[in-house]
Amino acid sequence: MTQIKVGELERDSSVDKVEQILQGAMQEFLKHGYAGTSMDKVAIAAGVSKATVYSHFQDKEGLFKVLIEKLASKKFNLVFGTKPITGEPITVLHETATRALDLMNQDKEHCAFMRVLIGESGRFPELAQICVQAMIKPVLETLGEYLAAHPELEIPDPEATARILLGTLVYFHITQEVMHGKDILPMTSDRVINAMTHLIVNKGK
Repeated sequence: MTQIKVGELERDSSVDKVEQILQGAMQEFLKHGYAGTSMDKVAIAAGVSKATVYSHFQDKEGLFKVLIEKLASKKFNLVFGTKPITGEPITVLHETATRALDLMNQDKEHCAFMRVLIGESGRFPELAQICVQAMIKPVLETLGEYLAAHPELEIPDPEATARILLGTLVYFHITQEVMHGKDILPMTSDRVINAMTHLIVNKGK
């Protein structure tokens, strides 16, 4: 019979509490926005005491930062995996872009969270900066490094091209899903991805 030590139980319980708090925080941020969310509301939504929330997170901004970083890490791994990107550019770029857009478009919580983040960025610019640091920067660096590793593409500025690539996907997601524009500007994601891949791989020819 496997024996479980008290310390292991405490660590497991602590991890569970953090997850409860993060889930409660997401629920409250989506419902009330950043300004309208308090640590009291998070504690109630998470089903834990306020003291428990503060034992894991110093303040609301720290809680929001951890939530962003956790989401960013999860989404990054779903799109890129945990190993360096390898393969032919036309295949890698198409498959990566497809996974990224599918993930963004199908995750309704992601759309709602983007609306909150954009809406609150004017009053709380530091929140938007947390998102840029945790979500956008690692993606740009990964794409830029991959493009730079393929000189056959003859890309003069891989870093700027990575921004164009990601910017295209984010713009499409925001106009179609976040801003409810898919009935006004109907277009399938395949068309955007195929056109973007063609421009990068074939240099517009």
